[in-house]
Amino acid sequence: MRIVIATGENEVTMSTSTTGADTTAVEAPFALDGEEVLRHLEASADGLTSAEAGRRLARGGRNELPEPPRAPWWRRFVGHFEDVLIYILLAAASLKAVLGEWVDFTVILAVAVITALIGFLQEGRAQKALDSIKGMLSLDAQVRRDGTWGLVDAAALVPGDLVRVRAGDRVPADVRVLSATNLQVEEAALTGESVPSVKDVAPVGADAGVGDRTSMLFSSTLISTGVGEGVVTTTGAGTEIGKIQALVAEADRLDTPLTRRLTALGKHLAIMIGVMALVMLVIGRVIHNFPHDELISAAIGFAVAAVPEGLPALVTVTLALGVRQMARRRAITRRITSVEALGSVTTICSDKTGTLTQNEMTARVVVTPAGTYTVDGQGYAPDGQVLDAAGERATVDSHPDLRALAYAVGCANDAKIEQADGLWRVVGQPTEGAVEVLAVKAGADTDAVTRVAQVPFESATKLSATLDDVPGTGRVVHVLGAPDRLLERCTDQWSPVGSTPLDMATWVRVNDELGAQGLRVLAAASVRTSSRPASADPDALSLADLDTGLTFLGLVGIVDPPRPEATAAVADCHTAGIGVKMITGDHAGTAVAIARELGIIGADEEAEALTGPELETMTQSELRRRVRDVDVFARTSPEHKIRIVKALQSHGEVVAMTGDGVNDAPALTRADIGVAMGIKGTEATKEAADIVLADDNFATIERAVEEGRRIYDNIHKSVVFLLPTNGAQSLVILVAVLFGMSLPLAPVQILWVNLVTSITLSLALATEPGEPGIMRRPPRSPDETLLPRASLTLVLLTSVIIGAATLLVFELERMNGVDMARAQTAAVGMLALSQLAYLFTCRFLTATSLHPRALRGNPMIWVAAGALMALQLVFTYAPFMNAWFGSAPLYWRDWVLMIALSFVVLLLTETAKAASRLLAHPRPTEALSREVRI
Repeated sequence: MRIVIATGENEVTMSTSTTGADTTAVEAPFALDGEEVLRHLEASADGLTSAEAGRRLARGGRNELPEPPRAPWWRRFVGHFEDVLIYILLAAASLKAVLGEWVDFTVILAVAVITALIGFLQEGRAQKALDSIKGMLSLDAQVRRDGTWGLVDAAALVPGDLVRVRAGDRVPADVRVLSATNLQVEEAALTGESVPSVKDVAPVGADAGVGDRTSMLFSSTLISTGVGEGVVTTTGAGTEIGKIQALVAEADRLDTPLTRRLTALGKHLAIMIGVMALVMLVIGRVIHNFPHDELISAAIGFAVAAVPEGLPALVTVTLALGVRQMARRRAITRRITSVEALGSVTTICSDKTGTLTQNEMTARVVVTPAGTYTVDGQGYAPDGQVLDAAGERATVDSHPDLRALAYAVGCANDAKIEQADGLWRVVGQPTEGAVEVLAVKAGADTDAVTRVAQVPFESATKLSATLDDVPGTGRVVHVLGAPDRLLERCTDQWSPVGSTPLDMATWVRVNDELGAQGLRVLAAASVRTSSRPASADPDALSLADLDTGLTFLGLVGIVDPPRPEATAAVADCHTAGIGVKMITGDHAGTAVAIARELGIIGADEEAEALTGPELETMTQSELRRRVRDVDVFARTSPEHKIRIVKALQSHGEVVAMTGDGVNDAPALTRADIGVAMGIKGTEATKEAADIVLADDNFATIERAVEEGRRIYDNIHKSVVFLLPTNGAQSLVILVAVLFGMSLPLAPVQILWVNLVTSITLSLALATEPGEPGIMRRPPRSPDETLLPRASLTLVLLTSVIIGAATLLVFELERMNGVDMARAQTAAVGMLALSQLAYLFTCRFLTATSLHPRALRGNPMIWVAAGALMALQLVFTYAPFMNAWFGSAPLYWRDWVLMIALSFVVLLLTETAKAASRLLAHPRPTEALSREVRI
């Protein structure tokens, strides 16, 4: 294909080739005349010959989306070992193997492998998104070759092929329309447009966006009505849907805030471990002259002690519990770390159609010559009523002007509404479905009307008409269509006394006012058959019969209404400090009106949408400067959505992108959190998303954000709880080496304490309920550290307290003459019981735990405590555990000492927490200076 780059008044044209797309593709076929497109493609009205099609297929490739290269499973698994903390464990295991300590080697290696396996089992979703888009291509197509029409495999189409489509067909490739009869295409999944796009042969401007290219049919879109023929211009990866696949594949998947914080924490821990291990080796060799094997064992013990190998499992299980809780709230999580990231969201970029709105066109306003009516109810459900200016119910029996209009719009359309599985849906055009529901709400019995003849809707005339026998009225011609097309055919307008001259200026003004409110406007007209020429066939109706003499009945304002719960959800997001931006392919006026109704922009706020063509002229730096001040983006393409998301992220925003169409998939992939609609969302979008809303309810996002915040709070509590275990163990090893003492803990014993506390005690914190007012506080800053100064202070003080208690127990045991195995077992027990005491401290980080509430409210606390004690008894008294871990049975007096000291630990950690709380609420101007960047 050719790429044209406009620079001022000049154009630079270059050629390139695209996998799966023939290099004969023509540039901007939508802006050229059909005959000119055929000439560029070296095709004719008789189609290609089979031989020529074969040559083009060999040169350009099949009409399929290319398979991206896939790494083998073993390479993907190995990739999960690329973590600095895993490197430390692997190095420790290798040294143990060199020393021949195979039990230690096996335990350490098993921990590393299990940690990597957890990550390996979570991947693969991006490839599914590509596969689902590929599956949207039609399987076959009606093609003209060698002068005759036939059915061929859609994958064998090439540029230059003539294809024919009709209602119900999926478009097999990107096609330039050559002929069209009432041709309309459902493109909502590609463009976000809620109403089918009317197609014709007339070329459009070269700068027209995808949604405005009325002379083109796009691959995978659905023909809703009519028939048409066209020439294939692009196939495979060169089609619009192929470009979306490329955007999905190329969109960078960003780490979540929690992932970034954990990565930073791991790097800082690795540096600290390396420095401290080196210092310990030097001191142990130079000052205490430790033997090499003992010194290496001490260094390994220190490294293993400092690595929080239970942290990945802790975070994963905590998030998994959150996933289950969110599923109960109708939010299905596809990427486990997204649960926490959703709690960090600062901006939600939402598609309009099907996400904030119902994607069900609804009549909202009726204006007749006699007055204005409002229509309540939502969507295609025939529940609701028509209300007059006084707020009283209006029906066809009590309001003759409404009767005339309701019968006109109800009879002159081919849509039907039906109920299936408890949901109302329209069979036919959405706008016709809206006026069909309006007729039902007004009480018009259109089923009793007999249709005699019809003039079907065509894009050229933009109207439809029926000749009907109406009980009690007689034979009437009913007309429905675009206001401008009907007004020019009307000579008068309805009045209680029959008719009065048409007030053209008033109706043009009313039409403009309705359009300014974001409403799509239809007009209705009629004419009694008695007004038709006597020579006319009484049972026939033609377009010529509608040229003049119609009686104007009024206007109907139609809108794709906001979801009832979406307005409240937007308000809740604003209360929680979360910005909401609408990004849609719809027209600017409609988008702004819906945004104002939803509360995205204020009712009195002067707001304009930033449109796709305006985005095209803006550089990325210009967009970055404006993006935070604009809340509505209209007529956007998939490329625009990614640019908007990137611009927001450049300001440090954590962005969630919601949507339901395939055009949303690339932006969902690029965003920090992609949220898809589960019912009306396309498969490609659901596969690309991190979270799928099972009920298509925008309000579910607000509940998911609340759950995400609760989960992050609990992860923070768990990290604050878990790190003192590693800190105390590292301190014990370091003190032992610095003072030339025997090692109180063996490396495998350290691993035991780390794992047993992380899989029991810390998991109890994962089930802590949310704090009061959790949705009244602003989102966490993306730069907020995992351990602010107050938490870090508590971790350090607790590490010293627990480490001192462990060393005290070990030394008291050795002073009493017990052997090394029993003294080390007592030290392990002291570590475990100290962590149990500290667990109660961590339940309430901003309040004291020396209160009866610390004993209730979370039954998992007691389950975890019981599990810990059971495991510790097995560690102490089971012979096989004694053999594997070098433990030994303890006496009752050992337990009394450990339990008494654990209460002391509780009192001391509560004191440390009280001191750290003094740093918990710094003045805003001091906030940044009071954080330690970890």
